[in-house]
Amino acid sequence: MSSEVNPTIVLASTSIYRQELLKRICPDAQIESPRVDETPLDQESTIACAERLSIAKARFVAEQKTGRHIIIGSDQVAECEGRWLSKPGTPDNAVNQLEHASGKTAFFHTGLCVWDTNTNRYHSEVISTKVRFRVLEISEIERYVAAEDVLGCAGSAKSEGLGITLLDSILGPDPTALVGLPLIALSKMLRSYGVRLP
Repeated sequence: MSSEVNPTIVLASTSIYRQELLKRICPDAQIESPRVDETPLDQESTIACAERLSIAKARFVAEQKTGRHIIIGSDQVAECEGRWLSKPGTPDNAVNQLEHASGKTAFFHTGLCVWDTNTNRYHSEVISTKVRFRVLEISEIERYVAAEDVLGCAGSAKSEGLGITLLDSILGPDPTALVGLPLIALSKMLRSYGVRLP
């Protein structure tokens, strides 16, 4: 590969949030849909699940490619006092999740994997973000769920949108990790594979 030409970057995700984030640093990245069963394994921790799924997504897309590609896989798993906060799917589930999180601290674990198809070498890690929810009235929760589409959002709150009003604090090494794709860690990984950034 010429030192002046970046390899083809592929995001193994159909998440619009991850696509929008990746465009900040790789505007020409391709998008592929990984077919991966996201069911947690027995006794699997949230951190282990996030990392395993990010690797599985990158691997699935990598196996479909010929020539050199850099594949990015990512997955996010949230937990609050022992309860997994998955994508709610329905407004009732979203309300229930936010009632549970009210006044508590949740952890959002974002797995990240970067896979080089030339060598089948990959690097993965998990970036965790600590989120403190303020004490929420049920009326606030219901208004929020009605106002913002969170049915496909782990934890039922979008910090990049109106969901920020539900929070007391966010603590983590990378603000983009909470949205779904940790760009600081990703940039470091991509540079290690010879991708020029900026």
